[in-house]
Amino acid sequence: MSKFLKVKCNECGNEQNIFGNSTNTVNCLVCGVVLAKPSGSRTKLVAAKVVKVLS
Repeated sequence: MSKFLKVKCNECGNEQNIFGNSTNTVNCLVCGVVLAKPSGSRTKLVAAKVVKVLS
């Protein structure tokens, strides 16, 4: 089952929601750093940490 994740950027502290099975690279909306990259079926977090798993 696919989930949305609330993640926090390691660079600027911005929190945003991303899709847990994203097929595209996800950038921070504030500073532009790459937060997550696609890797098979799951999204691999690069410069972010999960704050909350949303349903």
